[in-house]
Amino acid sequence: MSTITVEVVVKLPVETVWQSWTTPQDIIHWNHASTDWHCPKAENNLVVGGRFSYTMAAKDGSNSFNFSGTYTQIDNLKEINYELDDKRQVQIIFERQSENSTKIIEIFETESENSEKLQRDGWQAILNNFKNYTENKLKV
Repeated sequence: MSTITVEVVVKLPVETVWQSWTTPQDIIHWNHASTDWHCPKAENNLVVGGRFSYTMAAKDGSNSFNFSGTYTQIDNLKEINYELDDKRQVQIIFERQSENSTKIIEIFETESENSEKLQRDGWQAILNNFKNYTENKLKV
């Protein structure tokens, strides 16, 4: 199985980035790949063996699915690994670039239903939404 890597730099401290990445009240605001989709529900038990489940839904009600899995490794403020329910592995690395800058690197195993380009573009779009939401949320 091949892997795809996507990344983004968020101009905020790693502690803030981590919190926005792992808090359901934040996840529902950024976890979608396009403006015609949204994430109306997010549950997250961030412990090894804990589960997460995010409802991904078309805003027009035409389609929805749960994106869910089990955490396999957590290194606070540095790395999160999980196994999706379809057994694919995902690794998320949080690299402190400076006091106010964090690089997020996501490495995920591909699935066979969608092209690699579509998968890469979708996961990158979600990362970009995360960056925009998290940076803008904290502007005063």
